[in-house]
Amino acid sequence: MNAPIQHPPALEDVTPVMAQFLAAKAAQPDAIVFFRMGDFYELFFEDAEVAAGLLGITLTKRGKHQGGDIPMAGVPVHALDGYLARLIRAGKRVAICDQIETPAEAKKRGSKSIVARDIVRVVTPGTLTEDTLLDARGANRLAAVAIRKGRAAVAVVELSAGAVDSVACDLADLAATLGAFRPSEVLVTDKAFSDPDLKAALDGSGGIVQALASAVAEPVAARSRVERLYGVASLDGFGAFEEAEVSALGLIAAYLETTQAGRVPALAPPRRSGDVGFLAIDPATRQSLEIDRSQRGEREGSLLACIDRTLTSGGARALAERIARPLRDLARINDGLDAVEWLLERRDLRRDLRDGLRASADVARAVSRLALGRGGPRDLAAIRIGLSLAEGIAGLFVRSPDPLTGPPSRIIACLDGLTLSPEVAGLRVELAEGLVEEPPHLARDGGFVRPGFRPELDEALGLRDDSRRVVADLEARAVRESGVPFKVRHNAVLGYFLETTAKHAEPLFRAGPDNPFIHRQTLAAQVRFTTVELSELDAKISQAGHRALAMEGETFEGWRRTVQRLAQPLQAVADALADLDATASLAEWAEEVGAVRPVVDDSRAFEVQAARHPVVEAAVKKAGDPFTPNDCRLDGAPLPGSGCPRLSIVTGPNMAGKSTFLRQNALMVVLAQAGSFVPARSMRLGVVDRLFSRVGAGDDLARGRSTFMMEMVETAAILTQATDRSFVVLDEIGRGTATYDGLAIAWACAEALHETNRSRTLFATHYHELARLEDRLDHVCNLSMKAREWNGDLVFLHEAAPGAADRSYGVQVARLAGVPASVVARAKAVLGRLEAEKAAHDRLDDLPLFAMMEPAPPPMRSAMDEAVAALDPDSLSPREALEALYRLKAMKG
Repeated sequence: MNAPIQHPPALEDVTPVMAQFLAAKAAQPDAIVFFRMGDFYELFFEDAEVAAGLLGITLTKRGKHQGGDIPMAGVPVHALDGYLARLIRAGKRVAICDQIETPAEAKKRGSKSIVARDIVRVVTPGTLTEDTLLDARGANRLAAVAIRKGRAAVAVVELSAGAVDSVACDLADLAATLGAFRPSEVLVTDKAFSDPDLKAALDGSGGIVQALASAVAEPVAARSRVERLYGVASLDGFGAFEEAEVSALGLIAAYLETTQAGRVPALAPPRRSGDVGFLAIDPATRQSLEIDRSQRGEREGSLLACIDRTLTSGGARALAERIARPLRDLARINDGLDAVEWLLERRDLRRDLRDGLRASADVARAVSRLALGRGGPRDLAAIRIGLSLAEGIAGLFVRSPDPLTGPPSRIIACLDGLTLSPEVAGLRVELAEGLVEEPPHLARDGGFVRPGFRPELDEALGLRDDSRRVVADLEARAVRESGVPFKVRHNAVLGYFLETTAKHAEPLFRAGPDNPFIHRQTLAAQVRFTTVELSELDAKISQAGHRALAMEGETFEGWRRTVQRLAQPLQAVADALADLDATASLAEWAEEVGAVRPVVDDSRAFEVQAARHPVVEAAVKKAGDPFTPNDCRLDGAPLPGSGCPRLSIVTGPNMAGKSTFLRQNALMVVLAQAGSFVPARSMRLGVVDRLFSRVGAGDDLARGRSTFMMEMVETAAILTQATDRSFVVLDEIGRGTATYDGLAIAWACAEALHETNRSRTLFATHYHELARLEDRLDHVCNLSMKAREWNGDLVFLHEAAPGAADRSYGVQVARLAGVPASVVARAKAVLGRLEAEKAAHDRLDDLPLFAMMEPAPPPMRSAMDEAVAALDPDSLSPREALEALYRLKAMKG
């Protein structure tokens, strides 16, 4: 903790309390300072004005400063979290300036001393730890980006759970690496902040960007800070870090020192993820495929929300990380698939496992809060529940020496994580014996230590809660032993005393030196005595409440320090529970939707039979409609004469399912490499290194980019980064410009992807001319989404079949969309002329202008129409109505 804020000499003309506030504000000029005064956090000056507008609280004035009134606002201490949440959502930083001593302690320094205050924490979007401020099922990450010697690095900490990641990558992969973590806040150096390439990556991350001094990221200073954060003499035990990684970790360490006011968080050692470890997915692809967020930025409607069957908050976060960062290491992918398959085949075990997980608590976040000094008894209860659950779940599994029947390696690793060390087991026993079943939220409230755990605490609580009975017992004993009719009384001067009449007191005055009753006071009609026992009891009763709270506080602090010391093994238990939950969730979903295990190998193949888009299928099934599955075959290294294409040109009408077809195949890659089963009849996948999807259109007006410009920027990224191991889906390249320009761009892009990048590619287009590429390039094939016209209506079959589409049916789709009939009729006329003439653009001159066209004649009314119009239902009797119905039926026949 920082030294208490002192009264600065420059502020001698203000009150001591206002001097404290101004010093706190000077220490954190970019934050809104919440200044603790009794039961309220007060805000002053501009902070009060900003907070009043954002929080809807009353803005008042108090006192004078430099000749003007001081704006002021306040919020109750007990309601802090709610107000913090609103300010953090608004992108603000909040410095908590709290009282660090009691008024009684302050008075010991002098009767006019004010309570010492200090900034105990700076609350920022990436450093939240409170459950009330966090999404229980989503990670909240703080990231830092550093660039050194042409290499980039991203360091990420999830302070609420203690996880730390370090990723070194090429500059071209920075946006994909950062986007995979979806941080709430990103740290960069002020020098790098102006780098346009870095700015593009930061814009795609979605986090609030904070610039720190460049000196903080210098490798020597950064390494020293990280070593101090972990309390180690060297980082060599964590791995061989690149300079950029050390710089990024140093930014994290420096920021935590400031925001946590010197409190050391419980952090796991950095997990190093080399630039070959994960499937690269750039932000545009991530958004287009709606992997973990829908296009609206919500979890609902995403792939993650569709497949999530987890039962714990830790498991939900673990599953989200798997889906957000699919692997590209073949062995690790198959380890994950082995674990899902093993649990899928053991339904009873999976049911028992999931039944146990339902009672789980968020151990990871509880450990983090306790280590930072923000936890309470309920966090201890969460740890107790987690440790008891760990023992129970470990007992469900039988470790067989036979690898064919025993758990696969990923399950065994989880069971190892659930094995409690003697110290951790001792903590579990102590919490089971000493912590009540339903403890209060705050340690200062007391009442969380189980009776019998500390006899001296039980005694204090007994005196506090049952003082009347204790006093009555002592009074009865005094009467019995002395024969004097005593009554125990109490006042503020004497405390507790024994009182009797003067007549009954006389024998006590004549008693010898062994008389236990000590005279205290004589009044006109009463005499007051005390005893050593009563004096001690008086002191105990008066102090019992304070002593009880103090002893409970000591007990809590002892448990808290133990948790802090055992943070890493406790985090290992939390990680094991989360991983088991995520794996069982994938098995549960696979059984529910009939998903199958993909064959993942080192080839360049992509072969899937009867694949279904998991999100769309769930939506149409909910509506009671069937989903049409489709096959797809691609190969980045096709054999001569194999008939398996490298690139498929996909044509067909709008609304026929082209985008769904493209996305579902891309999502097959995500699921398979995340270690999940896939919704298909079968699948074979050669590991993909990069996934690209350019589906849909949007502009970026803030950066001066039109829809077509954005399309070209994203296409350029694909053409410069895709490899023969990549998987690419493209939809309608070139549609944002003139027809021939667009066709030329689309044609050239298709050729480049086939000949240069050699990526597995699905290329959807309305330029039917591209179908000719099947005859010109060796490994191109045509697919079309089928549709049929039936009685003037367009019926979509949602079926991908070999061959090119002959029409786009755009006019029919326009009619289905509700375009006015006259416009549809005009479009049909223009389309007919264009299709009839080879030199279409030279043959439009003799078309009548739209405004000169005769309006479509009203439809002819049939005899049936006339008969129905002539009916007056209100005037018909039941017999007449029945006769009219028979006449109409006869006319239709």
